[in-house]
Amino acid sequence: MNDLKTKFGNIDIYLFDQLLKGRFADCRKVVDFGCGGGRNLIYFLQEGFEVHGIDQNPTAIATVQTLAKELAPKLPKMNFRVGNIEDLIFEEETVDLAICNAVLHFAFDDVHFDNMLRAMWKTIKKGGFLFCRLATTIGIEGLVKPLENGRFILPDGSERYLVDEQVLLRYTEELGGTLFEFIKTTNVQNLRSM
Repeated sequence: MNDLKTKFGNIDIYLFDQLLKGRFADCRKVVDFGCGGGRNLIYFLQEGFEVHGIDQNPTAIATVQTLAKELAPKLPKMNFRVGNIEDLIFEEETVDLAICNAVLHFAFDDVHFDNMLRAMWKTIKKGGFLFCRLATTIGIEGLVKPLENGRFILPDGSERYLVDEQVLLRYTEELGGTLFEFIKTTNVQNLRSM
């Protein structure tokens, strides 16, 4: 068990699933949009990927810079920067794998969500991947209270920007993407859904 923890850290279970399936085996450049302290980057750092991260929180970026220095000392410190997802700081069509885990549901409104998603999408190479997890209304449609501009009050009392299956499929089509697996949803005891 310790070997798994050392190799993967506290990685998102669905990202771990994709790694076990070999989905990202041909990827080299990985960007984690909203990387936090780097919990989803440990494997990529140790395996020699060109890893980048962006997050609004300077403390989180300092943490991931320290992690990268330890696990991948040759990576430049500037690969991890404070910033907003929608402020395109990565060149277009240069990323093999864009990770955005538990971030998009913090969008302020429909426009902010759209700007963040499109900014990430522009960075991805043809044939690249966007691994994305976010809160949705799927399975809890009758339990969420709509506010405005895509924001909702969830049964757990938190306020989030939520999408549904139709929105996800519409964006997939509009952006010219392809789902590499069916949309998966985890319902957490009818309090939230991701």
